[in-house]
Amino acid sequence: MITLARAVPLLCALLLGGCATITSITDATTPLQAYGLRAPAEAPEVRGSLRRDLVIETPTAGGALDTDRILIRPDPFRAAYLPQARWTDTAPVMLQGLMLRSFEDADALRYVGRRPVGGTADYLLLSELTDLQAELAPDGETVTTRLRLTARLVREADATILGSRTIETTAAAASTDAADVVAGLDTATRTGLRALTAWALRRMGLAVPD
Repeated sequence: MITLARAVPLLCALLLGGCATITSITDATTPLQAYGLRAPAEAPEVRGSLRRDLVIETPTAGGALDTDRILIRPDPFRAAYLPQARWTDTAPVMLQGLMLRSFEDADALRYVGRRPVGGTADYLLLSELTDLQAELAPDGETVTTRLRLTARLVREADATILGSRTIETTAAAASTDAADVVAGLDTATRTGLRALTAWALRRMGLAVPD
């Protein structure tokens, strides 16, 4: 029979065994450092402009991503969060803000916002965020960051889907340290959002060189 004195060390050993690679539980009393991502450094080159309005809805996301915690996957089957680190907002809301900035910087539309100025907008951008995370390779050292976003551009007047596009970009991170992971995600996100902006503007009929 296992006594309490023997059970406590055994339980601790089992709990600590899964924490060798990354700690996913943060002490509730420890303040979390807040991090943010940036919009693309350069907007797509657009020839011409449209007197049209675009509304960008908040991306939908699963429970693991619909949070302000920074997601890391120690393997394909587990989700964990970086200790002592968080986003400045929930991941979907943060990404919506970055998309708004990317389209505004392109300076090709009359209005870009979270909701229409009047009753409806000319175009609506719907999206689903499926990956915004760091991934640890089987060697336990190589870290890849990934953005995966599926977007649909809708013409509001007749609810026609003008097109859909899945954007998936990756970037290496130097380690699982929060600053390194965020730097990798920043690179992947800026690349992905620039491609998304160029694609959507083309679907609206604007000339955007590759």
